[in-house]
Amino acid sequence: MAATAVRYLRSVGAATTADRPQPPSQTLPRPDLRAVRDDERLPVDPAEFRRVLGHFASGVTVVTAHDADGPTGFACQSFASLSLDPPLVAFMVARTSTTWPRIARAGVFCVNILGAEQGALCRGFAVSGADKFAGVAYGEAPATGSPLLGSVPAWIDCRVHAVHTGGDHLIVVGRVAALGAAEGEPLLFHRGVFGRFSR
Repeated sequence: MAATAVRYLRSVGAATTADRPQPPSQTLPRPDLRAVRDDERLPVDPAEFRRVLGHFASGVTVVTAHDADGPTGFACQSFASLSLDPPLVAFMVARTSTTWPRIARAGVFCVNILGAEQGALCRGFAVSGADKFAGVAYGEAPATGSPLLGSVPAWIDCRVHAVHTGGDHLIVVGRVAALGAAEGEPLLFHRGVFGRFSR
């Protein structure tokens, strides 16, 4: 149809686009792919970063799982609720963690929110390479079977929902399968020391 129209226009002496001289095609220059240059980065000293961020008080948790080698877990300050519908929570773990790969293989975990008197328990789970469960009372979380530590004031039983990269850490999102709470004051962490609420 298009070829017929071109033949007709030529037969009546009308110019077609094909007959008109075409300007040379101009290729636009590709834009530079721009990233943050070194001179644009705000220099932040790691020690100063830790000092300033230490002013943010938080609760303390122990994230646990059970894989083929037995129970595993680590102390975690970087924990937060994420979504109500669906029910999601998140924690951050260093990419160098030796515990995280075991939790990832299990595909499930339990967040144990520590109570005001459980500072020693937290320290035990903050040590790398030790038998963290030696002398620690625990049962099984109802949905996943992950270790549920004794006497914690609250716990959240989860399945791994997603994992995102965040610099030198991973952001692990868990979908809540079960949870529970009892009476008890939380363990707080502020500027490198444990504390508790005063009323």
